Amino acid sequence: MVNLSVCIGSACHVKGSYNVINAFQQSIEEYNLSDKVDLKAVFCLGHCSDAVSVKIDDGEVFSVSGLTAKSFFKKEVLPRVK
Repeated sequence: MVNLSVCIGSACHVKGSYNVINAFQQSIEEYNLSDKVDLKAVFCLGHCSDAVSVKIDDGEVFSVSGLTAKSFFKKEVLPRVK
């Protein structure tokens, strides 16, 4: 199970965290990964100036936008699932 955390704190919310969450939800459905990816909304990952902050498992924190979320999912999440 891959744990995908998206910050919904103030800075990330303003920068569009819900757009990122929606794009990730669409990707999870598109690739039929609801049993392999756990998508969570969390508060503050400590990288407010790089919002929207996304963390995979206990690893690195990435900066993602609504425009880059689907390509990020393909590049960073899919390889960890398969």
